Amino acid sequence: MFGLKRIVIAQNERGLYLKDRSIEKILEPGVYWVTDPLGHVSVEIYNLTEPEFKHTYEDVLLKEQIELCKQYFQVIELGEYQVGLVYKNGKLSGVLPPSSRQLYWKGPVDVKVEVQDIQEDFTLPRDKVGLIAYARMGSKPSELINSVYLAEVKDNHVGLLLVDGELVTQLKPGLHAYWKFNRHVAIEQIDLRLQAMEVSGQEILTKDKVTLRVNMSAQYRVLDLVKARVELTNFSDYLYRELQFALRQAIGLRTLDVLLGDKGELDRVVYDVVSEKVSEFGIEVRSVGVKDVILPGDMKDILNQVVETEKAAQANVIKRREETAATRSLLNTARLMEENPTLLRLKELEVLEKVTEKVDKLTVFGGLDGVLKDTVKINV
Repeated sequence: MFGLKRIVIAQNERGLYLKDRSIEKILEPGVYWVTDPLGHVSVEIYNLTEPEFKHTYEDVLLKEQIELCKQYFQVIELGEYQVGLVYKNGKLSGVLPPSSRQLYWKGPVDVKVEVQDIQEDFTLPRDKVGLIAYARMGSKPSELINSVYLAEVKDNHVGLLLVDGELVTQLKPGLHAYWKFNRHVAIEQIDLRLQAMEVSGQEILTKDKVTLRVNMSAQYRVLDLVKARVELTNFSDYLYRELQFALRQAIGLRTLDVLLGDKGELDRVVYDVVSEKVSEFGIEVRSVGVKDVILPGDMKDILNQVVETEKAAQANVIKRREETAATRSLLNTARLMEENPTLLRLKELEVLEKVTEKVDKLTVFGGLDGVLKDTVKINV
C-alpha cells in the first residue's frame, strides 16, 4: 500500500521514532508498520552493542522527554573538576573528561561510570595505573591513554612532581600516574647516587705567567633535592662553574714549581672552597682531584733540560762519592798488608789464582818454590 513502511527492530537494537523532525518515542525490538504517505516520519536505528548515544536532540530529549530518558538511557553529567572512568561489562574501556555529558543505552552492555573528583587530588587510583600503563596496543581507547600522564621513577632516583611549573612533592621510585585535565603535569628525576663530574681542558695562567692545561674530576651527591632544585636553576652547571673558579683561583696564586711540587695541596684548596659554597644548596662534594697538568711544548723542553741537568749532577756526586770510598778502602788495605806479612802473602796467592785462570800455559823456573814466590810478588 502506498505510504506504508515496514520497520524491523532487531533484538539488539532500538529505534528513535521522529515525526516532523521531533522525537516522539523509542521503538523496542519488533516489526512495525508505519503509514506515512507524506514522508513526515523517520526512524533512526541504534545498535545497543555500542551503548554511547549521540544525537543533536540530546538537550531537547533531556529537557522535554525526561521519563523517556529515564526508561532507556543512563545519563552521566560531570562537573569541571570531575573525571569518569567508564566500565563496560566490568572492564575499563574509556574515560569521560571534565564538563562532559554522555547518554548510554540501557541494554545488553552493562555500563558503569566511576566518577573521581580531581580538583585537589588528581592522582590516578593505584589499581588503575597498571591497567593503563601496561595495556596492550589497541586494547584501550587512545583518549584514555592520552588523558593520563605516566612516569616511572627509577631505583636510586627521586622524582619531583611539577604542576603548572610549581614543585608540589617528591616521589619515591615506582610507577606514577596523574590526570592531565585542567593542568600541566611533569616529573623530573634526579639520581641520588654518587655522581662524577669532569672539568677538562682548563687553560690557566700561574703566578709566574706559565700557561697550564688542567683536567680535574670531582665526585658529589645531592643530599637536599628540594633545596637544590628550588634555589638553583641547574645544580650540576652551578657545581661545574664553582669548580672552574676555584681551580683558576688556586693556580693563579701559585708558581709552577709549587704546583708541580705538591699536587695534593691544589686538590685540598679546591675541595675546601667548593664544598663550602655548594653545601648551602644541599650538595655534598665527596672528593676533588687534579688528573692531568699539561705544560706547553717549550716549557716542557725547558723542564726536561732542568731535570736532565739535575740528574746528571746527582749522578756525578754519587760517582765521586763512590770513588772516594773505593780509594779509602784501598788505602786501608795497603796499611793492613804493610803491618801483616801473612796478609800480604795471602793477597799474592789470590792474585796468582786469578792469573792462572787467564792463561793456558805458564812456564816457570825454580820449581814449586818459584811458582809460589817468584811468579807473583807484591812489593810494599
